[in-house]
Amino acid sequence: SVDCSFSRGVCDWKQDADDDFDWNPADRDRGDGYYMAVPAFVGHKKDMGRLKLLLTDLKPKSSYCLIFSYRLAGERVGKLRVFLANKKTAPVWEQNKGKDERWRTGKIEIFQGAETTNSVTFESERGKGKTGEIGVDNVILISGLCPED
Repeated sequence: SVDCSFSRGVCDWKQDADDDFDWNPADRDRGDGYYMAVPAFVGHKKDMGRLKLLLTDLKPKSSYCLIFSYRLAGERVGKLRVFLANKKTAPVWEQNKGKDERWRTGKIEIFQGAETTNSVTFESERGKGKTGEIGVDNVILISGLCPED
């Protein structure tokens, strides 16, 4: 398994150079490390910020589960999408509003064919709102299918 939380820095995270804004570290409420966030007031409506996780050594013809914490806090804060490198066109996961300010868990099954997924991209799209943020934390990749809740 690969633990890609932002406090440890073991994983290879890259900011996309061709997007409109960067994701930035934000302190966790309890003060134990930090997560990556995009405040609601950054950029203009429909602007995008992409944070890419480079994956190495994934075995072909095998299954993985990507588990992550996310939060969409604030009125009309925007959208959070996840893309896999070998399926660039459509997001494999998308969320566009939070019921509340709480952190939730996202899970994505990654099935490796002959060509392996070499990156996962978290994309934040700016909404109309001016308050709140989109946050991502505790990104973990485990081999095998995603566990049931």
